[in-house]
Amino acid sequence: MRLRNIPGADEAVLNSPFCIQLAPEMKGHIKEQFSNPNAPIHMEIGMGKGQFIMELAKRNPDINYIGMERYSSVLLRALQKMDKLEEPLPNLRFICEDAKLLPDYFALGDIEKIYLNFSDPWPKDRHAKRRLTSRQFLACYDKILAPSGTIEFKTDNVDLFRFSLEEIEETNWILKASTFDLHHDPVLVEGNIMTEYEEKFSSMGNPICKLITYREDCNK
Repeated sequence: MRLRNIPGADEAVLNSPFCIQLAPEMKGHIKEQFSNPNAPIHMEIGMGKGQFIMELAKRNPDINYIGMERYSSVLLRALQKMDKLEEPLPNLRFICEDAKLLPDYFALGDIEKIYLNFSDPWPKDRHAKRRLTSRQFLACYDKILAPSGTIEFKTDNVDLFRFSLEEIEETNWILKASTFDLHHDPVLVEGNIMTEYEEKFSSMGNPICKLITYREDCNK
């Protein structure tokens, strides 16, 4: 399905106080974009309308969050939600950019944790490198995560999940935990925050898959 362009979305993202306009000189200094620059930064890549990361920011005011969304028309929905909040979220900012450009703007150690939720499965084999859990993207994350950093990935697409497990096995990443049925896993489901897609798919009876991975040289 083709994404519908919303007139004025680009301008809204450009002028929003909730959005960081990335520049190469910010590399290694991204924490300065927050009122508490000493807090760690967690990032959701492909955040959609922002339900997941906004709830995280509400629950964890001692952590800074960045929601990354490639399409301004989608990010606009998150900005509209932020405008309606009774209490502001000073620990949450958004960026509108392609994830493959992350190493251009973030330095090693800038990010402590990455969330990937219900990413586009890109089902055709020739598009495998576009999947956010491909070895190409894992190499990008490797350049910005702290040594002890982790990635948490959720999806209802079993084929994408199996692909992700295989990519991890073939790289310098190590699988910490995984499940093909998150909502019936008493350990991994603890503290789980559902995304819009997760609510939709689980209500249809689709099991949710989740994995957590870290780099081989990470501090355990």
